[in-house]
Amino acid sequence: MFYRELISNDNLIGNRVKKTLLPQFLIALLILSTGSIGFAVDLLSDIEKRRVIEKLYLDYQAGFPEVTDIEPNTAAQLASEKNVIFIDTRKQKEQRISMLPGAITTEAFLKNPGKYKDHIKIAYCTIAYRSGKFAQKLAPKGFTILNLRGGILAWAHAGGKVYDQDGPTDRIHVYGRRWDLAPETFETIW
Repeated sequence: MFYRELISNDNLIGNRVKKTLLPQFLIALLILSTGSIGFAVDLLSDIEKRRVIEKLYLDYQAGFPEVTDIEPNTAAQLASEKNVIFIDTRKQKEQRISMLPGAITTEAFLKNPGKYKDHIKIAYCTIAYRSGKFAQKLAPKGFTILNLRGGILAWAHAGGKVYDQDGPTDRIHVYGRRWDLAPETFETIW
């Protein structure tokens, strides 16, 4: 599937052809010449990347419909006003690149969940699939964990800061080429 088609909201054939046929043709040509669909992601603007993130998230969300999500801007606002803990559900190699402010790992949370009983718990990963599954898995055990809609990618697009062991950074581990959807101002690693 082409990324341009993912972001098209237009259902009219005539307008769709005008808006997407030429870009799809050019993207297809580039994919064929490079042998990689990931290269097509490099051609997207930040606005288009945000639309792809949202589309991917909505597809993933179907697997955990009972989990409540939270928009990045709302999460940032809550974190500035209340007791919020971000739970990073990514692998350690991803976390070493960057994490949300004050985030802890799933292991740290599960080791002592009582420590965070008075916190609003927000899980995240690259695009909110693994974090949604984490929240879903812990719900029957009595945990209310919100899922950061669109994950660290949506957070970065919303202007949220990320940190490594030395402080603020402009690097994000995006899991793989398919999810190379960070804002243009960020360096991505996979």
